[in-house]
Amino acid sequence: MFPVSMEDIHLAAERIRPYAHHTPIFTSQTLNKLAGASVFLKCENFQKVGAFKFRGACNAVFSLTDKEAQRGVATHSSGNHAAALALAADIRGIPAHIVMPENAPEVKKHAVQNYGGQITFCENSLTARESTLAKLVDKCGATIIHPYNDYRIITGQATATAELLQDVPMPEYLLAPVGGGGLLSGTALSAHYLSPKTKVIGVEPAGADDAYKSFKTGKLHPSVSPKTIADGLLTSLGEKTFTCIRNHVFDIVTVEEDEIRGAMHFVWERMKIIIEPSSAVPVAAVLYHKIPCKDKRVGVIISGGNVDLKNLPWHN
Repeated sequence: MFPVSMEDIHLAAERIRPYAHHTPIFTSQTLNKLAGASVFLKCENFQKVGAFKFRGACNAVFSLTDKEAQRGVATHSSGNHAAALALAADIRGIPAHIVMPENAPEVKKHAVQNYGGQITFCENSLTARESTLAKLVDKCGATIIHPYNDYRIITGQATATAELLQDVPMPEYLLAPVGGGGLLSGTALSAHYLSPKTKVIGVEPAGADDAYKSFKTGKLHPSVSPKTIADGLLTSLGEKTFTCIRNHVFDIVTVEEDEIRGAMHFVWERMKIIIEPSSAVPVAAVLYHKIPCKDKRVGVIISGGNVDLKNLPWHN
């Protein structure tokens, strides 16, 4: 049995309630018509730091004892988790040490700095991230909060779907993007406990399809040289997230780069919502009929809205 219970999710929801937003559900008649389904977007782009990541980071930071928190927290992240952890640490009044790849989007670097995070830059590889983080922690003694392979993070992310299911009971499908798998794991757990007939589907860029391969083969495949505009979905699954996904996710599907751009452009232009490419990935699955959702109720987790406005994907 996966070691996150419904009680854990309830406790996380109460823990983060003073700090996190209960984000809105948006719908679009045009999207429904194009998809042939009733689609409900859970807009975590309106969450603090502009992404669902604040839920997990907030839960993790406020789960620490005073002794554990004394020397601060540390992580490696390309952006949204970094900003989320920096803000959560700032709220608690403790340091946040963040390892970021040098090529992380400028908007995300600035966000981390604005929230008080102390950035150490590294090369853009998982090995470089992890080795740099290890050296940093050896020096400062901070508590590592992994971006996704951490039960506290997974539990915090689960609160987004718990809210969605309060507002939209018993949808036939729930879709979430998958990178490291923290959001998809949390989505699957909340659905498992609160709406067991709902089928949870992860959606991944075809150019970064390690989770798809892992799910289909039952063996963990690392992400090797991923190529996608969805910069938040470049990382590999962790052992904890892969275990949860294997047990509780119905399927994982992939979408192409043009489909991601098309979905992102549609949401910006027709729904007037700023979403980042990673958020457009599950929207693309609905819009381009990657799942059999005709006449069904479909919940979609919009994961974030942090975009470099000088580098919009349809101008590339």
